[in-house]
Amino acid sequence: MNKVVLIGYLTKDPDLRYTQSGMAVCQFTLAVNKNLSKDKKEEMEAQNKPTADFPRIIVWGKMGENASRYLKKGSQCAIEGAIQTGSYEDNNGNRVYTTDIVAQHVEFLTRLTQDGTEYNSNTNTSQGYQNHSRGNYRTNNDNYFDDDFEEVQDDNRIPF
Repeated sequence: MNKVVLIGYLTKDPDLRYTQSGMAVCQFTLAVNKNLSKDKKEEMEAQNKPTADFPRIIVWGKMGENASRYLKKGSQCAIEGAIQTGSYEDNNGNRVYTTDIVAQHVEFLTRLTQDGTEYNSNTNTSQGYQNHSRGNYRTNNDNYFDDDFEEVQDDNRIPF
């Protein structure tokens, strides 16, 4: 099985190109923090060792065009895809090996507002959302909860 799931931040704006046949291909690098304890992270930083990995992400087709349109440097996103390895010969005749992540799904965790600014959908409520005693819901036509939504009373018993 070849399956990868990553969450990270773009290190620069996405690069969108088209193949000769007209297929869109978007590439960007994702900074993915290593799962380190606070002490280990501080130790590695003191030794100028990286505390993140930086895989190159490749996104094809319409999803690649959308990634290019809605992501930018610093945007947070989740990637689901597969590892792809390859190699080529550089100008000096040396064999160069590559490892990329080919995304099959991209989820934008940082959203752009209409004025072009970003907010992180995981941590902030934004314009268009209101805090309600039953939870967050959209104030526009696609409400998550109807007004007749009733809270379930929890008595901490397991129902089976």
